[in-house]
Amino acid sequence: MNPLAGVAHVLERASRAHAPATVVIDGPSGSGKSVFADAVAEHWPDAQLVRLDAFYPGWSGLAAASAAVVEDILLPRSQGRPGGWRRWDWMAGLPAEWHDLDAVRPLIVEGCGALSRAALPFVEVGVWVEAPDAVRKRRALARDAGAFDEHWDMWDAQWRRFEARENPRTSASVIVDGAQPPPVDAARR
Repeated sequence: MNPLAGVAHVLERASRAHAPATVVIDGPSGSGKSVFADAVAEHWPDAQLVRLDAFYPGWSGLAAASAAVVEDILLPRSQGRPGGWRRWDWMAGLPAEWHDLDAVRPLIVEGCGALSRAALPFVEVGVWVEAPDAVRKRRALARDAGAFDEHWDMWDAQWRRFEARENPRTSASVIVDGAQPPPVDAARR
């Protein structure tokens, strides 16, 4: 579905949740996940937005961050306890400060590896954002102004292993075509 319809669909499904809804947005690097998450958050002002980019423990940390989503965020939240995440200091290459999340506010989690099988029991709306490989790579490399270039192959290989093992696309209740994501404010129209 197109991104604008996807935002409306996510918000409608989340509104039917009995508890504060949890929306998890996954897809490969450069597919348009962040732009889609921004559009959802724009229309859901009470929601907390967490991006895995903030806590991947380095370039080889996709699996560790995927596990942390469940252990540190979703599981405590399901028990009515505040969860949270530890920021990764990319410059120092070390864990940094802890960030608490409110257990009673809606939550959006966005990033490669967020929609694992272990996460599914805690998710009201799973979103898969996809785009052609050439588009994704061009976007990802342009977005990070060269910082991602030397890590692309390693990251993409991690992603493909995660995708083969977890099959997140089939777990998603909403599939979004991120090839032409709208600007964040376009969702208001």
